[in-house]
Amino acid sequence: MYRKGEVNYQPLPLPDRVQREADEARAAAEEFLAYMRKRHSVRDYSTRPVPEAVIAACIAAAGTAPSGANHQPWHFVAISDPAMKARIREGAEDEERAFYAGGAGDEWLAALEPIGTGVSKPHLTDAPWLIVVFAQRYGMTDDGARYKNYYVPESVGIATGLLIAAIHHAGLVCLEHTPNPMKFLGALCGRPDHEKPVMILPVGYPADDATVPAVAKRKKPLDQIMSVFSA
Repeated sequence: MYRKGEVNYQPLPLPDRVQREADEARAAAEEFLAYMRKRHSVRDYSTRPVPEAVIAACIAAAGTAPSGANHQPWHFVAISDPAMKARIREGAEDEERAFYAGGAGDEWLAALEPIGTGVSKPHLTDAPWLIVVFAQRYGMTDDGARYKNYYVPESVGIATGLLIAAIHHAGLVCLEHTPNPMKFLGALCGRPDHEKPVMILPVGYPADDATVPAVAKRKKPLDQIMSVFSA
C-alpha cells in the first residue's frame, strides 16, 4: 500500500510457504478445478440471511490480491439495507431499459439471448447482500495529495476474481452484474469522484428453484485456452 515518503526497498523473508511436491500439486490443482466447475452465476436468490462476517471475510480475501505497485486501487461497498438495494435496482433497470431499447446493437442482443437476461433485475433486491466494486483511478494520501495508480483494470479484475472465488468457497453464489455507466452508484455509496463503479455482485444462497442458462455450462476446452512452449 502506498505511503508518502516510503521509497526504499526492504526485502522480507518469504513469510509463508505452501508449496507441494509435484504429485500432490497436481492432485490439489485438479481438486480445485473440480470445485470451481461447481461455481455458477445465479440470478435466483433465497432471502435467507448471510452474516456480515462472512461477507467481510470474502472481501478481506479479495484484498490480498496483487496489484500494480501494491497500490491496491479498489474499494468494496457491502450493502444489505433494503432501501439502498431498491435504489440500485431502480437505477440499474433504468439503464437496462435504455440498453434493450436500442442502446445495444443487434449482435450484442443476439449474444445475450441464450443467457436469458432482460430489463427486470429482481436479484438486486432478493439477494441479502450487494457488493459494489469500485476502481480507484488515482489514490489520495491522508493529507489530500494525489498519486498515480498503476494497472488499475488489471488489479481490480484480479481482486474481483478472488472475491468471486471466496464467495464460492463460502458456499454462496453471486452474479457478475455490470450495468453501464452506473454513475449513480458513487453518490449513493458515498464514494469519492476518483472511484469508478465497475461491478455489482448480488451475494447469497440460491433459491430452491434457481436455474442457470444451459449455455453457461459450455466452457472452451483446454486446447483452446492454453498454448505451451515446453523445454
